[in-house]
Amino acid sequence: MKNLKILSLGIAMLVGFLTFGQEKTITGTVTDASGPLPGASVIEKGTKNGVSTDFNGSYTIKTKVGAILIYSYIGMQSVEKRVAAPKVIDVLLKQNAATLNEVVVVGALGIKKSKDTNDAEFKGYIGKAIVDKNAKPYNQNKQISYPNATVAVSLSGQVSGLQIAQRNKPNKIIVRGIGSVSSKEDALVVINGTLSNSEMLAQLKPEEIVATKVLKGEQGAALYGESGRKGVIVVTTKKTTSATAIEQEKLNIEAEEYENFVENAFESPKNAPLSTFSIDVDNASYTNIRRFINNGQKVPKDAVRVEEMVNFFKYTYPQPTEEHPFSIHTEYSECPWNENHKLVKIGLQGKDIATNNLPNSNLVFLIDVSGSMSDENKLPLLIQSFKVLVGQLRKDDKVSIVVYAGAAGLVLPPTSGAEKETIIAALEKLQAGGSTAGGAGIELAYKTAQEQFIKNGNNRVVLATDGDFNVGVSSNTSLEALVEEKRKSGVFLTCLGYGMGNYKDSKMEILADKGNGNYAYIDNIQEANRFLGKEFKGSMFTIAKDVKIQIEFNPNQVQAYRLIGYENRKLRPEDFKNDAIDAGELGSNHTVTALYEIIPTGTKSDFITVTDALKYTKTDSSLTTYTNELATIKFRYKKPDGDKSTELINVISNNSEKLVQASSDFKFSAAVAWFGLKLRDSKLVTNK
Repeated sequence: MKNLKILSLGIAMLVGFLTFGQEKTITGTVTDASGPLPGASVIEKGTKNGVSTDFNGSYTIKTKVGAILIYSYIGMQSVEKRVAAPKVIDVLLKQNAATLNEVVVVGALGIKKSKDTNDAEFKGYIGKAIVDKNAKPYNQNKQISYPNATVAVSLSGQVSGLQIAQRNKPNKIIVRGIGSVSSKEDALVVINGTLSNSEMLAQLKPEEIVATKVLKGEQGAALYGESGRKGVIVVTTKKTTSATAIEQEKLNIEAEEYENFVENAFESPKNAPLSTFSIDVDNASYTNIRRFINNGQKVPKDAVRVEEMVNFFKYTYPQPTEEHPFSIHTEYSECPWNENHKLVKIGLQGKDIATNNLPNSNLVFLIDVSGSMSDENKLPLLIQSFKVLVGQLRKDDKVSIVVYAGAAGLVLPPTSGAEKETIIAALEKLQAGGSTAGGAGIELAYKTAQEQFIKNGNNRVVLATDGDFNVGVSSNTSLEALVEEKRKSGVFLTCLGYGMGNYKDSKMEILADKGNGNYAYIDNIQEANRFLGKEFKGSMFTIAKDVKIQIEFNPNQVQAYRLIGYENRKLRPEDFKNDAIDAGELGSNHTVTALYEIIPTGTKSDFITVTDALKYTKTDSSLTTYTNELATIKFRYKKPDGDKSTELINVISNNSEKLVQASSDFKFSAAVAWFGLKLRDSKLVTNK
C-alpha cells in the first residue's frame, strides 16, 4: 500500500512537471461591479507579453502553465492569477483609487496628495486634475502640501517606486511599477498632451506648471501604449511664450512623421517621352501647413506636397457636357518663377450631381478614441466635425460607428440618417483613453461596411485619427497591405487627420492613397464645415475612380519638362493601361489641377544637361507634321463600381499666351505652386 501511494505521488508529480510550462491559450472576461471593462490590461508577469480587453471586456492571450497573469485597470485594484489547467479565467476587479499611484502637483506651491484615497477630491481629479493652486480643496483636513522649487525634485519620495537621480543633469526619472521593463529606463514625459523628455521637464519654470500626474506600469500603458509601461510623467503648463515653450514646439514638430521625397527633376522627352501619374484630390497638406503658419512655427519641408496645396482651392472649369463624368481644360502660358520657362495647366472638373440624385450612403465612422486623442484639437474637435457630416445625411442613408483604442468595438449599429439625435448622442459619449489598435479598427469598420453593403450605393469608411497607431498592425508597410486588400470589397475610404505633436501624416496619406480614398486635415471647425459641409458631395461621393493621366510631349517644341508635385503619385508608362493599378478618385463637383514646367526648345537653362548624340539610337526628331502641337494628353478612368477603364485623348496646342492674358485660374494656381516650391526650398526656382 505504501509503495502504491509513492507511485501515485510520483505519477502526479510527473504529470505536473510535464504540464508546467506548456503553452496554453487563455480566454476570459474582465469586469467590475458595473459590467465589462474594455481596455483592461492583461499582462504575463515579468514579460512584455500582454493584451487589452475588447469592448465586451473579453481577452485572449497565449502563455504557459505556471505563468502569472496580472489584470489591471485605471482606478481598480490589480489582480494576479496563476495559469493552471482551466483555459478560461474570468476576473472581477474592485475599485481602489490607491492603486492609481498618482500625485497631483498644483501650481508653483508644490504637491498636494490625498491621505484618504477614497475621498471626494481624489476621485474628482481622475482625468481632470485640479488646476487652481488657490482653489479650496474638497476636504482641507486631508491634504498635505510639499512646497519645492522644481517639479522633478518635488516628486521625489512622494510616489512609491519613483526615483529621481539628482546627480544627473537633467534629473533622470525612473518609475518602478508592475509593468516596468527595466529600472534603468527613463519614464515617458508628456507635456501638454505631446511627447517630451526629462530635459524639457527640467527646463520648465515652477510658475509655468498647472498640474502634474505620475502614472505607473499598466496605468501608463493603458493611456499611452507600450511606451508608457515604464511610467509616465504627465505635465500641464500655462500658455507661455518662453524659450522652453519654443523648444517644446520644436520637439513636437520633430515627433510628427512625414514621408520623405525628392522633388521631380526636369526630363527630356527624347529620353522619357511619357509622363504618367495618378490624380490627387487630397488637400491635407495645405491645412496642415496653415496650422504651422498660424502657430508661428517653421513648416517641415516634407509636410509640403505642392499638388495638395493647389488642389485645396476650387477653379472655374466648365462642367462636363458629354457622357463622361468630368470635363478637361488645358492652358499654356509663361512660368512666373523662371522667366524663360513655360507652364502647362491641366484641369479636370467633376460632374456636379444634385443631392437628390446621389446614391444612398452606407457610412461607417471609424473613430480613434485612444489616449493620444484627448487634446481639445483632437477628439473634441472631431466630435463637432462629425456633427457637421451628420447634418448632411438623408433618411435613406445609414451610419455605423466603430471606435478603437486598445481594442475595437461597434458603439452604434447601422442607424438611419433621419435619426440624427441618436447618432449625435453616440458621438458625444466618446471619451479618449488607451493605446491605439488602428489595424483592428480598420478590420472591424470594413467588416461592418461590407455587412451593410448597398449595391450601386456609396459605401465608405470615414476614418478620423491622429494616425498614431501603436498596437497590432501599425507599420506603414503593413497598413498599406491591409488597406489594399480591403479596397477590393468596393468600400471607399475617407481619412480625416486631427491634432499636432504626435501627428502621423505619412500613415494617413498611405491609407488614403491605397484605400480608394481621399485625405483631409481638420485644423479647426471652419475646415470641418468646408470639407464635411460645403464640399460634402465631393468629399463623400465618388463619380470616377482610378483616374490616370499620361502626357506625351513633342520633342520639336519641348526641350525638357517636369511635373510640379505629385511625387508620390507618379506611375510607370506601362501602368497607364493596366486596370489592376490603383489610382486616384474624383468626387462630385471636384476639381483637379496639375502643372508642368516646360523648357522650350532652343532655350538655355541651367537645369538641363546636354548629352552627346547616340550612335545606335536616333534622337533628333524629323517630324514636321505636328509643329502646332505641344503635347498629347490621355486620361483613363473607371466607373465607381466598374473594373474596366475608359480612355479619353486631348491635344495641347503650342500657342503660348502671355501671363497677363492667362486666366485667373492659371495665375492663382501658379502662385500657390510657387509658394509651395519656396516652402520646400526648391532648387529649381530662380526668381526670388
